[in-house]
Amino acid sequence: MTDQTEFRAALLDARQPVPDGLLDGHGGGAGKRFSVYRNNVAVSLTEALQTGFPVLRKLLGLGNFDQLAGLYLRAHPPASPLMMHYGAQMPAFLEGFAPLQHIGYLPDIARLELAIRASYHAADADPMDAAKLAAIPAETLSTARLQFAPALKLVRSPWPLFDIWRFNSEAGAPKPQAVPQPVLITRPEFDPIPAPLTLAEAECLAALLEGVRLDHALAAATGPLDLTDLLSRLVRGQAITDIQT
Repeated sequence: MTDQTEFRAALLDARQPVPDGLLDGHGGGAGKRFSVYRNNVAVSLTEALQTGFPVLRKLLGLGNFDQLAGLYLRAHPPASPLMMHYGAQMPAFLEGFAPLQHIGYLPDIARLELAIRASYHAADADPMDAAKLAAIPAETLSTARLQFAPALKLVRSPWPLFDIWRFNSEAGAPKPQAVPQPVLITRPEFDPIPAPLTLAEAECLAALLEGVRLDHALAAATGPLDLTDLLSRLVRGQAITDIQT
């Protein structure tokens, strides 16, 4: 009987021989049928990666991306039947992929696309009424902790990440600036909305996401920060679900 590990390895790698013990419907060897099945699986997984990483696909070109996908799917077969989750190891895979080391922002592009996908599929949460935030005295707000919607995502990067993503996603978008651009992702309605953050805003938000008090999160920011603007953006994005004072 064919071992599951042997079967999976042969299924994802056309260089592997057809596992022993596989028969077709007539009792003969399953060579041709297995090859067709193997090709269909590879095509389906490659298409899932194309759908999940459209900007990465555009940056590399379809041919190069499909070659990369073939290597990736052999190294990282699906761990779940839900293809919307496939590709979670792509950033780490790119970081260790020598032929693309000269394009340093590719792993962060993959992280951003995964975060957008995760935001889209995240559970719904009721946003906090903006009036509740406005009614909290400043001295009380400073020691408060914020709770966030599952759809809120933060991707930190030393690259102009938002500009690179937008330039390859939207017609007529401006060319990327040569500045670091962490990305905030909110989902006020149905589709996630990426937006750039300053480094100080990202530092503050990262601390808030870890559950620290607002005043401590402000202290974590190493540059100028307009807290009112940041909180307003989070409220408009329906990203804040509660405040613990």
